[in-house]
Amino acid sequence: MERNSKKYILTENMEWEELGGGVSRKFLGYDNQIMMVQVKFEKGAVGSPHHHFHTQATYCAEGKFEFEIDGEKQIVKAGDGVYIQPNLVHSAVCLEAGMLIDVFSPVREDFLDGSTVSYFGKK
Repeated sequence: MERNSKKYILTENMEWEELGGGVSRKFLGYDNQIMMVQVKFEKGAVGSPHHHFHTQATYCAEGKFEFEIDGEKQIVKAGDGVYIQPNLVHSAVCLEAGMLIDVFSPVREDFLDGSTVSYFGKK
């Protein structure tokens, strides 16, 4: 199925989608090949260990996080980036309230069809 977001995604009037556990998100653009998602974390929020077949690149826009990818931990702060190869188990703990920009390839169909709300469980 062909999927596309609007050409311009203006976040000012968008509602945050609450995922639970101090995490919420906004979709910033997608088609069948790529998806960008803004994810807001409260201090102490956890992205539980999970994996998926998508390639993921993450930009830390605000805050501080402890990521673990394939058993290797690293503190990431505003301005840092993270690359996650497909199928590697990864997780994150928010150490200081912040914002991540996640980019996935291909698109996360499971996010759009409502079958999962990311690594925070099913709806």
